[in-house]
Amino acid sequence: MDNATDPRNPAGIRVGDIYEDCSFHPVLCTEIDDDGGVVLSGISLIDGTLPRSCDAQHCAPIRIPVEDVMAIKNDLKRYASQRLAELGAVAREAQ
Repeated sequence: MDNATDPRNPAGIRVGDIYEDCSFHPVLCTEIDDDGGVVLSGISLIDGTLPRSCDAQHCAPIRIPVEDVMAIKNDLKRYASQRLAELGAVAREAQ
């Protein structure tokens, strides 16, 4: 499956990519289940928890550059607050 053009996976995330999950954890994608929807699964690069799973379309995961992972890990709370503010601004603009 070519995830780059699949509307069920708008970010085009593939196995091996690092993405932000619903809890703002950077996650190393280890599996993609594409039966019906597209479910991304992987391991948190914050605390090693697994499986971390997100719906590629409805959770709106984004790719994270590997260079940003350590900064996020060092202050996940600040990163999550920043991302919530960004998402809130986007939602307000859409109204």
